Amino acid sequence: MEREVTIRGGAQRIRVCYFNTWAGSLEPVKDYLDRADSMDLRPLVANPRDDDLLRKARLDCDWYAANARCFAALRHERREFLPAWITGKAGVLDLAKAPREPGEERWLITMAHQPQVLGDLAGKVFGLLAKTGIRHCYYAFDEASRAMPVFNEIAPHLDVLIHDESPLAEEGRTKLKPGCVTRHRSWVANLLPGEAAFNEAPEEKIYFLGSQLGLTPHRKRQIEFLGNRFKDRFVASHDHSTPVPGRCALNRYKVGFCPEGRKFTTPAMSASHTDRPFWSGCLGMVPVSEDSRAGGRLESLHRAGLVVRYAHDDLDALAAACERALGMSVAERRRIYEHFNTHETIGAVVAEALSAA
Repeated sequence: MEREVTIRGGAQRIRVCYFNTWAGSLEPVKDYLDRADSMDLRPLVANPRDDDLLRKARLDCDWYAANARCFAALRHERREFLPAWITGKAGVLDLAKAPREPGEERWLITMAHQPQVLGDLAGKVFGLLAKTGIRHCYYAFDEASRAMPVFNEIAPHLDVLIHDESPLAEEGRTKLKPGCVTRHRSWVANLLPGEAAFNEAPEEKIYFLGSQLGLTPHRKRQIEFLGNRFKDRFVASHDHSTPVPGRCALNRYKVGFCPEGRKFTTPAMSASHTDRPFWSGCLGMVPVSEDSRAGGRLESLHRAGLVVRYAHDDLDALAAACERALGMSVAERRRIYEHFNTHETIGAVVAEALSAA
């Protein structure tokens, strides 16, 4: 029997193309991923002789490649996803000319502040793609409607907007088309569901998932305190980021001490903005996070027993939160692992939003 290719309410077959500034011409995601980890990034950075810059470029390139891997594996019970594509600035207009399969609905996915690479042409480029029937999902993570210069230019061409948990800037909000599906979701994990196996017996240790940007005096006090309190049960890493290929190995630790997953209102933590609570949960670690900002999704996760939070600048509360996390049972940790892998991955969020559009 011939497979039905459409269902009531829209196309069943979806092809996504991920716009990634580390990519070049339009190509299958699989082909890009086959060479991404060995790409020579020197021609793509401002100073190819700067080893530290090259190291950070590699971390960034790998992070966006992980997104591509997730988009190539999208799944939804009401949609069929065709093999995904990827393109950089050089190939974005080729997306409009590429042949389509029967019943194919085509989507462009852009993320973070990468649309800015198109500069003043961003609105025109996305408008042209929209005229050729290409739909657009923009996953902003943060305050793009309030901070990204080209947001107002691209807003009229968006079919899905996934934004941070604060209200959209009014001017940008009014430019969205009436049918645009909007989700206030901020950060999630760019891991495949179940990419890291659940560790039944991890090391009884707390792993600090930090970054240079978040290493404020406030955070340094916390690291020193935890080191003195928990001794060899505390492992601190505050490099720029954990390399993507090494993330899954962190499931050997029981607890992940994370900066909060969005910008703080307190001056001491104003530099923190991270996805670490979400991918630590996906690894089976118990996320511990400060409550420097009331409300939002992390607070909801805390109330559900999926994140352990503690009062801002309260070291005794921090110690109690870490002890609580270290004391969690296998069943409690498995519940955290299953929730984050089911609901807090970029693939799950994007697949649901595309299906709703």
